[in-house]
Amino acid sequence: MATHFRGYLDTLKKNHELTVISKATDLRDVAALVPQSDKALLFTNVCGYSMPVASGLLQSRNRLALGMGAAYEKIAAKLRTAMDHPVKPKRVAKAPVKEVILTKNKVDLYQLPVPIFSVMDGGPMITAGVVIAEDPEFGMNAGMYRLMLKEKNITGIDIVTPNNLRKFAERAFQQKKPLPISISIGTHPYELVASTFKANLGVNELTFAGGLRGQPLALAEGETISVPCIADAEIVLEGEILPEGWVYPEGPFCEFNRLMGGIHMNPHVRIKAIMHRKDATYYALHMPWENIWMSAPIYEAAAWRVLHEAGVQATAINVTPGGCCHWHIVAAIKKQPGDAKNAMMALLSIADIKHVTIVDDDIDVFDATDVEWAVATRVQADRDVLIVSNARSKPLDPSLLPPTTGKIPTTAKMGIDATIPENVPHNRYNRIVYFNQDKVNLKDYLGAPVEPGKAPDNGKPGETTDLVAEKILAALGKSHYFFPDLLALFPKSDYRTIAIAVGQLHQQGRIIQDGEGKYQVKGETGPRRALVNLNVRRAPVPVLFCACLSVN
Repeated sequence: MATHFRGYLDTLKKNHELTVISKATDLRDVAALVPQSDKALLFTNVCGYSMPVASGLLQSRNRLALGMGAAYEKIAAKLRTAMDHPVKPKRVAKAPVKEVILTKNKVDLYQLPVPIFSVMDGGPMITAGVVIAEDPEFGMNAGMYRLMLKEKNITGIDIVTPNNLRKFAERAFQQKKPLPISISIGTHPYELVASTFKANLGVNELTFAGGLRGQPLALAEGETISVPCIADAEIVLEGEILPEGWVYPEGPFCEFNRLMGGIHMNPHVRIKAIMHRKDATYYALHMPWENIWMSAPIYEAAAWRVLHEAGVQATAINVTPGGCCHWHIVAAIKKQPGDAKNAMMALLSIADIKHVTIVDDDIDVFDATDVEWAVATRVQADRDVLIVSNARSKPLDPSLLPPTTGKIPTTAKMGIDATIPENVPHNRYNRIVYFNQDKVNLKDYLGAPVEPGKAPDNGKPGETTDLVAEKILAALGKSHYFFPDLLALFPKSDYRTIAIAVGQLHQQGRIIQDGEGKYQVKGETGPRRALVNLNVRRAPVPVLFCACLSVN
């Protein structure tokens, strides 16, 4: 797999996940068209611009999986491996992104097809830029930050919330020095995902990109600044965060929480150079969903790690899109006594995670209905809900009071133990499994009717209901069976004959049902071991009395 942006576009094409739009497209329409497509979009004829625009590239689990070179459920493990085995970047002398270099008065950001997204945007917004900065003490840092076009060589940059780049900028500001940054646009998903990871100060996120690649990421030396850029990017901006402080209005813009953010006070960035490939494609990362999907593997990797450290055996984890892939986790576990509570506490320790639901491994964590069913049928709130107050919060949580400048907000966190209670018999949770559901296919029954065939029998001429009844009685003398077991045991006898035979035996008082609902010979004592493997998936019916519908 080619580990650059255009290689990823080719992967999407080969897997029928990319639609090319050649019709003339106004840049103001791009954001509205992307959500209407079940594929990523490549606009090759953007009105007023010579550069194509790609968007929606990571806007689904499947596309993210294609970008990460792994099945979706394996992405977190691949990311964990990359974090455990990081690979340092290497510097290269030649770079594809330097085919065109524009500096000084040739710098004009308005030559780039930077779209708007919402009806309230403060201006055109760069959304897919991997920002690289360096600090004398803490080394290199990479992250993704929006940049709003303000003038032909001036942008805003949203670093109002605490993060490593803000720390670098504050240190430079205290020295009244600009902070050089490079902004690489149109990179492989490896770099995008790695740069969204919230690494500790002093950890270079690009080493995780190298770990994902299995080889060093190539960085090209800067032309006007000391900071390198991603060598195989489509476009690179070189600039400086000016030492003027957090004094300029920036925004509004679409936030990851699927809401409009307000005006933020942020620094300005002066762009000193624009570099790009001769046939570059601009990548407009679509907000909010592309941003959301990229975050999921990061939190899932963290979840697997903390559960492992807590000694809990997890089988599946979903950082849910309903929780904006930042706030909610559903984890399935093979539960031992006390594991559910330990799992909740471990997962709630992850930064930004707000709500955690723990389920058994029979629950599909990617099926919201299945998870809700587990909560509905396995939870007693006074016993199974854990609430933690005054935990650190993500500032963009709209349920919090408006943030006070300089104050880190706090939130309440909640864990739900939706596993089967330890003192409840598991047979109370037997699922419905339809008889023969794995053996029949509806498509085989569609189309023109065929001439009815001869009713099935047991292959022996002259077989009567009495004969079938005696065979059933003989079988029940060896083991207890549910009614569907008898259907499977005598597949050549027709359904009606078996039903009548069982009814006949019951009427004669020769058979009764045991505590599970299986039939047995009347007068028999003690359970019998099944002697026949019926190869039938079934769910034993517990002895429960249910209210039936009645018409008055």
